Amino acid sequence: MEFLAGLPKYETYKPSGVEWIGEIPTEWNLEKAKWLFSRAERKPLQDDEIVTCFRDGQVTLRKNRRTEGFTTALKEHGYQRICKGDLVIHAMDAFAGAIGVSDSDGKSTPVYAACIPRKKGGVNSYFYAYYMRHLALSGFIVSLAKGIRERSTDFRFNDFSELLLPCPSYEEQTLIANFLDQKTAQIDEAITIKEKQIVLLKERKQIIIQRAVTQGLNPDAPMKDSGVDWIGHIPEHWEIKRVKHIFKMVMEASEKNNDHELLSVYTGIGVKPRKELEERGNKASTTDGYWFVKKGDIVVNKLLAWMGAIGISEYDGVTSPAYDILRPQIPTNGFFYHNLFRSSLCSAELKRHSRGIMDMRLRLYFDKFGVVEVPYPPVDEQNSIVRYLEEQTDKIDNAVAVQKSQIEKLKEYKATLINSAVTGKIKVA
Repeated sequence: MEFLAGLPKYETYKPSGVEWIGEIPTEWNLEKAKWLFSRAERKPLQDDEIVTCFRDGQVTLRKNRRTEGFTTALKEHGYQRICKGDLVIHAMDAFAGAIGVSDSDGKSTPVYAACIPRKKGGVNSYFYAYYMRHLALSGFIVSLAKGIRERSTDFRFNDFSELLLPCPSYEEQTLIANFLDQKTAQIDEAITIKEKQIVLLKERKQIIIQRAVTQGLNPDAPMKDSGVDWIGHIPEHWEIKRVKHIFKMVMEASEKNNDHELLSVYTGIGVKPRKELEERGNKASTTDGYWFVKKGDIVVNKLLAWMGAIGISEYDGVTSPAYDILRPQIPTNGFFYHNLFRSSLCSAELKRHSRGIMDMRLRLYFDKFGVVEVPYPPVDEQNSIVRYLEEQTDKIDNAVAVQKSQIEKLKEYKATLINSAVTGKIKVA
C-alpha cells in the first residue's frame, strides 16, 4: 500500500458486516446486486454483429479485436442483444476478468449476462465493472464459484444477483469511475511505452548478434562476398563451410535406468532440463531409445529449429529421438554457432531447408541442415566474438529485465489503485 501513501481517505469508516468487504466509508451503503441491476433479455436484430467480452475487461464487437481463434456457431440458439452501456458478465471467464461495459451494440451467446441499472441515474455501470473485475482478479469469484459448483468456475447472473455490493452515491460512483478511467489510461500508456522499449532492445540484440557472427568485430577488416545470399559479405580471412563439415550428427544411445537430466530445447531460452520448466505433462516414463547429450553438443528440435528451437547444451543429459544431436568435429566454439543458428537471418534459411507442408509441420532433417553454408572464422576469433556477445547481450537482457520489473510494478500499482478506489480505502472526490 506504499503506492497510495499520501492519498486522502474518508473521515470515518464502519463495519460492512461482510467478511470479504471489511470496512466501508460511513456514508456508503450495501445493496444486493439484484436491487442494482436487472438482466436484460432482448432478441438480437437481424444485422447485429458478434460482441465479445474479453478477459482484459473490454467488451466490443469481435471484429474490433480479432476474428481468429473463436468457435463459430452454426446455429445461434439463445443469442441475445447487447447494447452499448450494458454491464456484461461472461459466465465462463468472469473469474479471469471477463467483465466490462460494452462499447457497442450487437449480439452475444447466452453465456453472457447483459446487466442494466434498475434506476437510471442511480447506478454507474462503469464503477461496478471496475469493482467486479477487482473481485475477479483477487480470486473471490473463483472461491465463490467453487462454493456453489465443484470443479466449475461458472459465475452466472443468479450468482451475481445475490452478491452484496458497496453502494456509494451515484455522483461518487461516477467520480471514482472517471478517476480510474484517467489513471488507468495513464498507467496503460506507460506500460505500452515500456513494452515498445523491450521490443526495440530485443531488435538491437538481434542486430548485434547477426552483425558479429557474419561480419566479425573489426569494422575496418577487408571484406569479400561470401557467395551465400543470406550471409552477404564476410571478412576476407573467414571461410564458408557446410554445417556437416563442422558438426557430425551423433546417435549415442542413453544407458538404461540412467539418472541423466532429461533435456529439451525451447525457442526463447535454448537447451534446459525439462524439470526446470515443465511442472506437469510431457513426462517420459522411460528414456529407452533416447540419445545421450554431452555438454557442448548442439541440440536441434527438428520440428521447431527454424523458430529458434536449437542451441548448445550446457549439460550432460538425454533427449528424445525428436531431436538431433550435433557434435563439433573440427575446432569450434559451440556458443558461436549457438548464436548464429538462433539468429533471425539463419532461422529464415533453416526454414527454407525444412521439409513439410505447413509452417507447424516443417521439419529440419540433417541431410538438409548439413548442406547449409555458414561462416567459419578462426577459432580465436570465434572466442572473441562469443565473449563480446556475452557482454553485450547481458547488458541488453538486464535492460529488458529492468523494463519488465517496472511493468510489473505499474500493473501492481494499477490493481492496488482500482482496489482502493472501489472499496473506499482512498477518497478520489
